[in-house]
Amino acid sequence: MIPTIAEAAKLIAARKLSPLELAQECLARAHRLNGTLHAFIRFTEESALATAKAAEARIAREGPRGPLDGIPFAHKDIYCTAGIPTTGHSRVLQDYVPTEDATTVRKLAEAGIVMLGKLATHEFAFGGPSFDLPWPPARNPWNPAHFTAGSSSGTGAGVAAGLFLGGTGSDTGGSIRGPAALCGIAGIKPTYGLCSRAGVLPLAQSLDHTGPMAWTVEDCALLLQAMAGYDPADPASANRPVPDFTAELGQGVKGLRIGIVRHFHETDMPVSPATLKGINDAAAFFKAEGAEVVDVTLPPLAEYNAPGWIILLTEAYAVHEAWMRRDPGLYGELLRQRLVLAATLSAADYMQAQRKRRALIAATEAATAGVDILLTAAQPGEAAKIEEVPGWAFLEKPNFTIPFNVTGWPGLTLCTGYGAGGLPVAMQLVGKPFSEPTLFRVGDCYEKAHTWRAKRPEMVA
Repeated sequence: MIPTIAEAAKLIAARKLSPLELAQECLARAHRLNGTLHAFIRFTEESALATAKAAEARIAREGPRGPLDGIPFAHKDIYCTAGIPTTGHSRVLQDYVPTEDATTVRKLAEAGIVMLGKLATHEFAFGGPSFDLPWPPARNPWNPAHFTAGSSSGTGAGVAAGLFLGGTGSDTGGSIRGPAALCGIAGIKPTYGLCSRAGVLPLAQSLDHTGPMAWTVEDCALLLQAMAGYDPADPASANRPVPDFTAELGQGVKGLRIGIVRHFHETDMPVSPATLKGINDAAAFFKAEGAEVVDVTLPPLAEYNAPGWIILLTEAYAVHEAWMRRDPGLYGELLRQRLVLAATLSAADYMQAQRKRRALIAATEAATAGVDILLTAAQPGEAAKIEEVPGWAFLEKPNFTIPFNVTGWPGLTLCTGYGAGGLPVAMQLVGKPFSEPTLFRVGDCYEKAHTWRAKRPEMVA
């Protein structure tokens, strides 16, 4: 069995699990499956085994540094890693080798993680799935003919397949929560400013978030504990104490008020029957456990999507303009076309989108004054076949995740079962700013009362 981070940490602390053997087992599985899944674009096997061996010796002498000591891990390839290429999955940075780690990379290393390598993403966290890049796109381990969502695609695929126990993602319009949903794992987009973005390749800086992905909600809480915290190198970083993200686990949901944003997933963008059943069953479960469950009406989903995508596109073009002018042919076709579209947007478009954003934040705050947590969809249904994903899907239909990039509120995705095609479906839980402990409390309560975490993709066996 593949352990969770929490399970592995207890076994390592009790000297019943060897960090070196765990790393070797994960690497063996990764080498066996990566030719199909393409989750890794680069292994760091030699340094991983040396780190695991050192962790094992240190733990034997001193005990573990914490629950992440000796845990196999991998980073999305937009997280800068000193001395190891960080490419953004693009020809533009194919030979770029940073001299410093991203802040979150350093903090996770200090917590004792064992980095196995760098992971596939969409090009610069936006252009994908693309088939004309130096590395192929990651594929869904539940069925490799299908999509992972993006852009934290390698992390979603690799965690689900047990190639490592946790990984980093980034989320500008849903890039943690989408892959978590389609790959059947857990992923948290924290409150804007909670985790440093210093040393992470930017996409749209007023929407970018960094955060963890893992098999369980509890594991995400353990990872966020190491990642969160003020960083003066990130101008958007929140200078406030970091809470204990596991403090509320096991407290249940009694006394909480959970608001279902029913119109998002029933009217604004109707979801599949299995997705709807998962959400409704979760609402019934929370009610049976003592929560008060009410309907909440927010502005229509499309009203969040319109300014969200205008802001994302214009800020992304600001990042890439110089490279695009110098050599646009280095980009894959999909990202190049999206950046060309972005170049047509004006400063007036951007300012109007930001004005609309402020109005949406105020409307969201007012509509949720009486609830603790929101419940809605994370994705419309199961993963589509990867070759059938429209290049302009984000403009064709509204998505469920970008509203909470627009507001900056924390969002947690977790599995609620499987659809007619046997692939995972999911729900999204959303908290108010800096309410992650309560968000984890609700997600963990649901997760531990259901059986979804006992099932891995068949290819893993």
